[in-house]
Amino acid sequence: MPGHLVPTDQVAVSYIALRARVIDLLRSTPESSGNIVVPCTPAWTVRQLAAHLVGVPEDILAGRMEGVASDAWTQAQVERFGHLALTELADMFEGSAPQIDGIIHNFPQPIISQFVMDAVTHEQDMRSALGVPGGRDSIAVDVGVGFFLNLIVVSDPPLFDALVTASASSWDVLRSLTGRRTVEQMNALGLDGAAIALHFPGSPFTLPTEAVE
Repeated sequence: MPGHLVPTDQVAVSYIALRARVIDLLRSTPESSGNIVVPCTPAWTVRQLAAHLVGVPEDILAGRMEGVASDAWTQAQVERFGHLALTELADMFEGSAPQIDGIIHNFPQPIISQFVMDAVTHEQDMRSALGVPGGRDSIAVDVGVGFFLNLIVVSDPPLFDALVTASASSWDVLRSLTGRRTVEQMNALGLDGAAIALHFPGSPFTLPTEAVE
């Protein structure tokens, strides 16, 4: 498990691989499954979640960065692209790749890690909703964990030490830090669920009351 931010060049590579996985997933998913509601997102369907994943690079390239990462910013992406077919969303994601890949290395840390953390979190949300696991041992997962550890090492050194020595997988740690595990689930993984839960107030994530995966 990484204790610090993953190097920028590896972060960029991890996003490219993540995007390819999501494109393949969208193209292999029946259109009717696009209406499945995804747990731990703002009541989005698979299609709407894909619209967010596609919408982030689209907004970056279009310069639509006012309110970046806010609920209004992400909801605008859902409204803009959430009516499209899954294959159309896959085509859009693939279509923006050359331009994003040309600038992603210029994203500063920790912004580039946050960018990938959000994307891999939602990739895993989508996979959970569809029952199609994959990418759990990807570099993108390590990027996401590293993003959080970079914050926690300053805000909560005891929790940082506990996380970097935990026996839980990086994937389970990421799912825990992004509000995809209950306190009980985190405890069962050998993590300090109560200590992790203290970091949710004021963050974009909420602590689930029921297990979702």
